[in-house]
Amino acid sequence: MIKTPQQLVVMREAGRLLAQVFSMLDTFVVAGRSTLELDSAVETFIRQELKARPASLGQYDYPFCINTSINEVVCHGMPSARQILKDGDIINIDITLEKGGFIADSSKMYMIGNVSPKARRLVEMTFEAMWAGIRQVRPGARLGDIGHAIQHHAHTNGYSVVREYCGHGIGRDMHEEPQILHFGRPGTGLELREGMVFTIEPMLNQGSAKVRSLKDGWTVVTKDNSLSAQWEHTVAVTADGFEVLTLQASA
Repeated sequence: MIKTPQQLVVMREAGRLLAQVFSMLDTFVVAGRSTLELDSAVETFIRQELKARPASLGQYDYPFCINTSINEVVCHGMPSARQILKDGDIINIDITLEKGGFIADSSKMYMIGNVSPKARRLVEMTFEAMWAGIRQVRPGARLGDIGHAIQHHAHTNGYSVVREYCGHGIGRDMHEEPQILHFGRPGTGLELREGMVFTIEPMLNQGSAKVRSLKDGWTVVTKDNSLSAQWEHTVAVTADGFEVLTLQASA
């Protein structure tokens, strides 16, 4: 769905507010905190400080505002009072925010204390892979260009790309068309047009790309228990390229 200039103004504001949530978390995500504390802090900040709505809460009957995916958890990790961040952990925090009827979606990796060089490299290469995909965005480009750029960067650096989960269009609904795969062939797939808005959110694994779901019905982990990392931004196609709607002011 193509967004009008007026709708993009609203989405830009939702993205700006969501970036502020991550700026708040930058000093809050530390060893000793539970992931449930993170969830509570995010809900309070979104509702009271930003006067917005945590869009994930209640979506598909999900009972929290954020996903907290630690170490071998690929995505959709659920906050818990028993899940305490510890030195050496890597954690992805995935948040959606609705303001003015439109939704922004982003996720960020945090490295807790003394993280191993291998874990740090995974986090950094996943960040680079996301940006490799984002830099392909412009009118006339194809979805396969995005996926290929991500896949090439991942494989060149020795990582696998999770295929079961992908980016997505976003707007009034959290998940809209099209699907944004993180692998593909250049010059294939849907042609990008000005006004499209979607997420790019690659998940890279240290080991095999294979994943499995836990009994809670949400949490997805690597099948071989290797580390996984993910980064995500909401991106708009502009007349001459792209605009990242969820970019932090300091980034």
